[in-house]
Amino acid sequence: MHEFSTMYSIVQTVLEAAKERGADKVLEINLEVGRLTFLNPEQLEFAFKVISEGTIAEGAKLKIRSVEPKVRCLKCGYIGSGIYEGPEYHTLGLPLPVKCGRCGSMKVEFLEGRECKIKNISIWVKRECSLKAKPKNKEHEP
Repeated sequence: MHEFSTMYSIVQTVLEAAKERGADKVLEINLEVGRLTFLNPEQLEFAFKVISEGTIAEGAKLKIRSVEPKVRCLKCGYIGSGIYEGPEYHTLGLPLPVKCGRCGSMKVEFLEGRECKIKNISIWVKRECSLKAKPKNKEHEP
């Protein structure tokens, strides 16, 4: 279940970024997850709930945008949708069976669909300020 280890890394990164900015609470996390990562969104959400428990990210809204495969064909030059014809899992070390959306060649370069990115986060920072305004010294002319 690589969703758990992936989400652990995501939560650690989010907590570190939030801490650096003095956050009291993480409100929202926006992810972009490529379809060819084979990360299951429901399992990512479950892992997030477990891992974030007891942290400032607990209860944050997790939004996951799925990114479809986009390829550049090395045979015909097409840039666009790739066609994945494999199972809903992948064995590391083996090439992904993705074809060009135009000519069907397997000689493609991946442009999108394999990423797992934290797009942005929303945080809440409680600021306690005590501003003491000094009155300006005005000189009065007689």
